[in-house]
Formats: sequence, C-alpha cells, structure tokens
Amino acid sequence: MSLLVKITLSAALILSIAVPFGAFAAGEKTKGRYKTALAANVFLFFGTMVFAAVVMFSGNAAAAETGAQAAGSSAAGMGYLSAALATGLSCLGGGIAVSAAASAALGAISEDSSILGKSLIFVGLAEGVCLYGLIISFMILGKL
Repeated sequence: MSLLVKITLSAALILSIAVPFGAFAAGEKTKGRYKTALAANVFLFFGTMVFAAVVMFSGNAAAAETGAQAAGSSAAGMGYLSAALATGLSCLGGGIAVSAAASAALGAISEDSSILGKSLIFVGLAEGVCLYGLIISFMILGKL
C-alpha cells in the first residue's frame, strides 16, 4: 500500500473520532446532541472501513502478484477486517452495557452501600464482552 493511502486512512480514522464529538461539544448537553454525534461517528467510521476495503481489495494492489498470492492476500485482508470488527463491535457493545450497569450500580450503592460487591459483578460481566471480542480477534489473527 502506498504512503498516500496509509496517510489518508490514518487521517480518516482520526477524523472519524474527533470530528463528531468536537463539532457537537459546544452548547447544551442534550440526549439528541449525543445521538447526532454518535450517528456522525458511526457514519464516518463505517465510511472509512468501506474505503479501506475498496483500497485493500482493489485489483491494482494485487495486479503484480500471481493468482495464488492474490487470493492469499485477499483472504488475509478479510481476516484483518474481521478481527478489527470483532474487537471494535464487542467493545462498542461492552461500553453500552457498562454505561447502563455502572449508572444503575452507582444509584443502588448510594442507597445501600452493602451491595457494592453484587453490583461490581454485573459491571464486570459487561466488561467481559470486550475481552471475549479481543480473544476472538486474537484467534482470527492466529489463523492468518
């Protein structure tokens, strides 16, 4: 992959994170503002992923290779994308689960401090989803 493509992808990934939350940082903190920021972030992230897939699987990158090497690089590229999606989506789901469990746990602990241990178990279970996605991505990368 050329240096220009690497720089473009790096800039697009950084902008997909920074632009939505930077653009919506000022003003009143409402639920709609966060939904708009999340929608913009998801749109830019998956747009970057589609662009990366097009660049990665275009015929130009594999034109100089033989047929077997091109098929192998295509399979390796798909493996890298699947490992990235396994980690990214599991962490996204785990973050949503932790936000719900942790806020409920803090509310319950403020009323009765004896349930701290029980509430930490639920927060830990939600964090476990992220670890499972990371383990799956390591298993995928181990097969490549």
